[in-house]
Amino acid sequence: MEKEALAKIIDHTLLSPTATKSQIEKLCDEAAQNKFASVCVNPIWVKFCAEKLRGTGVAVCTVIGFPLGADKTEVKTFATSSAVLDGADEIDMVLNVGKAKEGDFEFVQDEIEQVVNAAKSAGEANGKKVLVKVILETCLLTDIEIEKCCLAAKSARADFVKTSTGFAAPKDKKGEPLPNGASVHHIALMRKTVGSALGVKASGGIRTAQFAQELVEAGATRLGTSNGIAIIAECLNLPQR
Repeated sequence: MEKEALAKIIDHTLLSPTATKSQIEKLCDEAAQNKFASVCVNPIWVKFCAEKLRGTGVAVCTVIGFPLGADKTEVKTFATSSAVLDGADEIDMVLNVGKAKEGDFEFVQDEIEQVVNAAKSAGEANGKKVLVKVILETCLLTDIEIEKCCLAAKSARADFVKTSTGFAAPKDKKGEPLPNGASVHHIALMRKTVGSALGVKASGGIRTAQFAQELVEAGATRLGTSNGIAIIAECLNLPQR
């Protein structure tokens, strides 16, 4: 994949709780220089990033209900509206994983729809279209649950489904850590489920250009990573497909 094409689908991400203003400023500078799709930051930094990136073509993405997805729906909708009014162009919301695990997909769909409505309404007030991406936390779900969450997001008129927060900590029966990020299998499954109607964002554990390329080939149309600079540099040495 060409360097420029890959850069255009990267959400340059810094979601650490210890992120400082200087680190966020550097993130914005890097995103503008490399023409990344967006910076993805915690809500406290949205207004700063919106001002810093004005006129660069780089969007400001923020996270809602992050990383657990267990906030009340009204908290998620308020946070969404507030973020958009601060300047957010894209909202990455974590769905209620517990509700998905117990099979309450009516709740899952309704909550996504309420966040979508809040984002669209606030966006219209600011004269812009706001994208909503739904984080499924795929490492905690079965394939069937992933399919049903994707269909709920599609019915709720979300714009993307997304794999992971990168903060989940699944373990096997022996208590050993399991992978918690994007996988080619999950991306292919999500793409198959939503078809061409929604974007599919891979996030969590994307550290190499090779893996990024594999995810794109499986159906990803956006990549969330804190390793964007290294990936773009490495991309130059990969055979083009």
